[in-house]
Amino acid sequence: MGTDDPGVPPDGEGPQRPVYLDPFYMDTQEVSNLQFQAFVNSTGYTTEVAAAPWWLPVKGANWKNPEGPDSKITERLDHPVLHVSWKDAGAYCSWAHKRLPTEAEWEHACRGGLTDRLFPWGNKLTPKEQHYANLWQGDFPKHNTAEDGYVQTSPVMSFPANGYGLYDMVGNAWEWTSDWWTVYHGTGRQQNPTGPSSGTDRVKKGGSYMCHKSYCYRYRCAARSQNTPDSSASNLGFRCVSAEPR
Repeated sequence: MGTDDPGVPPDGEGPQRPVYLDPFYMDTQEVSNLQFQAFVNSTGYTTEVAAAPWWLPVKGANWKNPEGPDSKITERLDHPVLHVSWKDAGAYCSWAHKRLPTEAEWEHACRGGLTDRLFPWGNKLTPKEQHYANLWQGDFPKHNTAEDGYVQTSPVMSFPANGYGLYDMVGNAWEWTSDWWTVYHGTGRQQNPTGPSSGTDRVKKGGSYMCHKSYCYRYRCAARSQNTPDSSASNLGFRCVSAEPR
């Protein structure tokens, strides 16, 4: 887990360290609008009102109206659900008899069986000039050329799966994990690490469609970032894990 060649050193990507994990199952895709809609319809759940003080707030934006009251998810039911806080994500996972992954579980899953590689598929971002993730192309933040086919989110499973059969482990939408944020890690062998016992921010992994190397080089398996648990954003979603297939 981690790397000794960090792309963003202040994020605590290193050092590389041995981790042992018990077996687990992970959703093959990010939770979609359709899946989250089923949860809300079944439970009557109301999502949190986001804090996110470092983002420009859009009045009326929520998971059903991603860009504000005039926007809908009708044509995006197969896209990842967005504007969900850490608590919202956990509530969905519990309803589905699952849970959020630990950072260690998420990173292991992201690597897809590869060792010491930048991305879930290897070290080259676009093998044979093919796009393997939904990221920002062009001049960030002025112009997204959308060479990968998408300006914003893409339908889940639009790009090739990694070696474990998991889709969109990097790009498309950031994904919540269960861990509290810290940038300090030991080098000793750890078993099923769960991060610090407390904190102010939760770890998110994978980057999003808004990531570009010039600004957010965090679409790598070892990369990481954080948000306050009550935050939500137009590029932040999640997927679940469980001890048994569900």
